[in-house]
Amino acid sequence: MIDVVPRPRESTAVRPGPLVLALALGVTSLSLLQSLVVPVLGIIEEQLDVSPGAAGWVLTANLLAAAVLTPVLGRLGDLRGERPVILAILVAVALGTLLAIVTTSLPLLLVGRILQGASYGLFPLSISVLRRELPEARLSVAMSIVSSTLAVGGVAGLVATGLLAGDGQDYRRPFWIGLGITLLALALAAAVLPHRPSSASGRVDWWGALVLGVGLVLLLLPLSQGDAWGWASPAVVGCLVAAVLVLAGWVVLQRRTEHPLVRPAMLADRRTVVPNVAGLMTGIALFASFLAVLQYVQAPPEVTGYGFGASVLEASVVYLLPGGIAGILLAPVAGKVVTTLGALPTLLAGAASGVTGFLLLAFLRGEPWLVIVAGLLTQLSVTVAYAALPALVVQAVREDETGVANAVNSIARSVGQALGSTLAVTLIAASFDPATGFPRASAYTDVGLIGALASLAVMAVAVVGMVADRRGGRRRPDPLAGVEEATARAGEWSPVSGIR
Repeated sequence: MIDVVPRPRESTAVRPGPLVLALALGVTSLSLLQSLVVPVLGIIEEQLDVSPGAAGWVLTANLLAAAVLTPVLGRLGDLRGERPVILAILVAVALGTLLAIVTTSLPLLLVGRILQGASYGLFPLSISVLRRELPEARLSVAMSIVSSTLAVGGVAGLVATGLLAGDGQDYRRPFWIGLGITLLALALAAAVLPHRPSSASGRVDWWGALVLGVGLVLLLLPLSQGDAWGWASPAVVGCLVAAVLVLAGWVVLQRRTEHPLVRPAMLADRRTVVPNVAGLMTGIALFASFLAVLQYVQAPPEVTGYGFGASVLEASVVYLLPGGIAGILLAPVAGKVVTTLGALPTLLAGAASGVTGFLLLAFLRGEPWLVIVAGLLTQLSVTVAYAALPALVVQAVREDETGVANAVNSIARSVGQALGSTLAVTLIAASFDPATGFPRASAYTDVGLIGALASLAVMAVAVVGMVADRRGGRRRPDPLAGVEEATARAGEWSPVSGIR
């Protein structure tokens, strides 16, 4: 048996408040830049004189870059230390946002959006920093606050777009807010992120990263462009078949690699499967809620017989902002609930809120206040889920795999968001009524039911995880369960054991 002698922390003092603020701002820039272009795609199409399909690449390019870069950045953080990788990401995002502001060319705008796609790596790296630096008593709340900004920042992006680019104004104006938050996050991160040695040994599996990136691109490309290409087209079917083959080959490659990008055993572990499936379904619910609420409330009732004729600004501020504000207030509470009751019961309660909200949206949306309540409940469910998911991932993996494991969970959420937006857009477009020039009301019922089913799936996997934990004799999941055990097996000192 190897005796592990705790070593004291390095002399660099860490202030939890500024550290959490810096990481939360970075993750906010990720979700803000992701969502602020959604309401202005039509304006981009008009002002850059491009087709709707070409304008859609503003979303697609960002998502594909995220899929390729996130696992590599998570692994680099594990191997090289989180601080230099986080700072490099924020610099790249700032440059990409500046390029998006100054250019009037679609190709250069796409380059800017690709650079912004690196921001997806900030979340898994932030969780790694928190796990390394904070004591157990503070960890769940800190992870919840940082994670909640994934939902809150998305609402902030929509509100910023409504304020700065509503009524056909310059689509580039909202990017100034993204640039400001990114630069502030960069300055704070440079000031407060500690210099620590890496928690892992080995090297980056570049071949594994390349094959995984190709497989994810082949998967996400038809999800984001399927409506334009046609779902039964050879391009969509070919990409999906190729994605299955490439990703299956990637698993085989990882099994034969000495230092794999992601251990196949980690992907197959029930403790990681639960949060990854829950992340996929939560991503579907998040974008289904955003798109359904935004389009429904802006419909003119005198023409369609539904909707409230809201402007882009009113739709964001009145119908979505309450959920964002509630998410900010709820995040610390959700973190404490995770610590007290466990991540799976918290995830279950949040998903139940989502089911209720989506059913309201599907069947009881005739009054503005009902739509506001529905949006509030669905956004709160996402906030609670994002509070629970990092705790589930952290308890399932070794410390030296925290970055890449959370990167995999981030990819699952990104795939879910792409799938959710695709389902919403497809259902709404399929119900287009030539007589009114707007979708039929039944489309929003269908989207609400899709969101409710996704939330029910999250409830189901949470229950499965709780039953499996009970059978395994574990009464309550601990966000740091297994850290010291894994550390002892590896013969390394754990920061957690050093502070007890």
